Amino acid sequence: MTKSAPPVLGTLETALYAEDLDIAASFWTDVMGLTQIVAVPGRHVFFRVTDTPRPQVLLIFRAEATEKPPAPGASLPVPPHGARGPGHVCLAVAPDRLDNWRRHLASHDVGIEADFRWPNGARSIYFRDPAGNSIELADPALWA
Repeated sequence: MTKSAPPVLGTLETALYAEDLDIAASFWTDVMGLTQIVAVPGRHVFFRVTDTPRPQVLLIFRAEATEKPPAPGASLPVPPHGARGPGHVCLAVAPDRLDNWRRHLASHDVGIEADFRWPNGARSIYFRDPAGNSIELADPALWA
């Protein structure tokens, strides 16, 4: 007998890790155009990716700060977490805007690691953020 899991609505948060949160904040606001929504110096900085159809946020943490368990009685007892080494995130971009993104990234001296079409015809552009995370901008048809 198979039990079905209840449905999920989608991805609400995506987390990456960086040592220098000031540099990360500058990149994600100045280069990527995201709006910073909250920051705790030395711990994290959060960005709004979109509000439609549901809110989506990008969380950038310092692993060293989030690997520690919450203090006893903490009002937000988030369990410890953290990752070492480069992570990956893919942001959906309208296919007719990918060339604009490529030019925009070049104007900010962001090197393109790969720009190709998948077997289904969808296109992806890969580059790195200042923390070394692999960032992908892709046509949403990639997973259609």
